Amino acid sequence: MNRRLPVAVLAAALSTTLLAACGSGGGDDKSAGGDTAAASSSAAPGTAAAFPRSVKHAAGTAEIKAQPKRVVVLDSGELDDVTLLGITPVGAVSPHMKTEGGFPNYLKDKIKDTKDVGPMNEPNLELIASLKPDLILSSKVRHAKVYDQLNAIAPTVLAETTGFPWKDNLALYAQALGKEDEAKKALADYEARAKKLGEAIKAKNNGTMPTASVVRFVAGPTRLYAKSSYSGVVLKDVGLTRPAAQDVDKNIIEVSAEQIGQADADLVFVTTADDPTKTKESEVQQTPVWQGLNAVKNNKVFNVPDETWMSGIGVQAADAMLVDIAKAAGVDAPK
Repeated sequence: MNRRLPVAVLAAALSTTLLAACGSGGGDDKSAGGDTAAASSSAAPGTAAAFPRSVKHAAGTAEIKAQPKRVVVLDSGELDDVTLLGITPVGAVSPHMKTEGGFPNYLKDKIKDTKDVGPMNEPNLELIASLKPDLILSSKVRHAKVYDQLNAIAPTVLAETTGFPWKDNLALYAQALGKEDEAKKALADYEARAKKLGEAIKAKNNGTMPTASVVRFVAGPTRLYAKSSYSGVVLKDVGLTRPAAQDVDKNIIEVSAEQIGQADADLVFVTTADDPTKTKESEVQQTPVWQGLNAVKNNKVFNVPDETWMSGIGVQAADAMLVDIAKAAGVDAPK
């Protein structure tokens, strides 16, 4: 699909944006380094919902005239974030590894009226424009190449990247939405639940935290997820320790079937990216190395949903992860 909008469509979209939202500038190159935590607003202290406001983000500065009501999100983390904050987006994309299409099942009750504007790698700009959004949310790592076109449709706020900085991204998007207080509370409540779960697991194990490993089967080398990943942050919030290979400041470590021994831990969580037949899951799990893992011998390997453990990248997905972790550890899930 040609990602460029027809001139007439772009002109109409830009005209609407200028009238409805006083434009959205992308010329603040100093903010392109991704300092999302330092994003600024023109709202006075204590008035989170005050507009108009300027929001600095990884690609510039968005000028947002009124609190957004018609939001388009172009990644799964943003979808988790906006629905967490009580907003049904008018448009969204499905997870990029979900080849059969469709939105995440864990959010299905919150996005019944949301239009699919994907695919993620090449979103349908004409459809996005037709939805008349007043805010678009994504990240530079996903959509830097079409930022100018998106920004011509509506003020567009981009985080630097996805995954590890998911808490900072939530804060950035909440600022653009005028929902800072709600986001802070939701995050604090989640962190309290994660801490409570960790305390229960530690108590059950006589004061020692078990190790936890995350394995993802994809079309290509098998991946182990380390500390600088979304799932790594959630495991850290719980207080679970990591096996040596994953106790590093990286996102993923790719391993061959012969190297799968690096996945061993007291608890091993396994996800499969969409279509198992396109991965090496069956091949790897039949090897003597996999069969020799202590977790396999002790029945401590747990299949968990890819859409929450990998693609969710938000508080709601993290809460679902806490339930999975509690079940694996044999304790009650935190309320």
